[in-house]
Amino acid sequence: MAEEQTREYYSRRAAEYEQIYYREMPERRKEIDDEAIFVKNLASGCDVLDLACGTGYWTQIMADTAKSIVALDLSWEMLHQAGKKEYRYVPSFVQADLERLPVAVREFDLVTLGFWFSHQSKQDYEAFFDRIVRPLRPGGRIWLIDNNPPAEGPMVDSAYVDEHGNNYKQRFLDSGDQFVILKNYFERSDLEDVFGGRFGIERLLHNRYYWSILLSLK
Repeated sequence: MAEEQTREYYSRRAAEYEQIYYREMPERRKEIDDEAIFVKNLASGCDVLDLACGTGYWTQIMADTAKSIVALDLSWEMLHQAGKKEYRYVPSFVQADLERLPVAVREFDLVTLGFWFSHQSKQDYEAFFDRIVRPLRPGGRIWLIDNNPPAEGPMVDSAYVDEHGNNYKQRFLDSGDQFVILKNYFERSDLEDVFGGRFGIERLLHNRYYWSILLSLK
């Protein structure tokens, strides 16, 4: 039920989603802009698989330097918004579920995932890691970014926590419609524990509003 709510929430939020990037908070804006510079350089010359690409915010940035990009999202509404952007290199947009990636093994140099890992259930981490590793070539890397509680605004109270330790919270659309979605938050040490056993951690930032991590294959 919660998974269905999450999917419906993001499909219905597609047209208003990018509000998160443009709120008038200079420190928050700088964190995003600094990461945009980093990931633009990271994608240079790479074949990129952009998972849960949403409205294409990060896709557009990487398209300036990437060799190629395949951008996937489950939501047609998100992909529709992404398709409205202008790109130096036009990505290949694919509607697909993260649990059934329609891509070849060892086809990409870089896998990216923006603002999704916090919605991934804890009990399924290892299966999730298996899926996102499979498309990577030897020497490939994985980049993730997500938010910390201050980026959520004042409404951060948990609705409930399930038996696996997954946190659920209320979210509201501009229309006032309400959803309860899975949303986990991480301290720096949590990220080190979650990713360190499976991957090499090349870079880890845990700022006030956002965290990001660059992973390599062990």
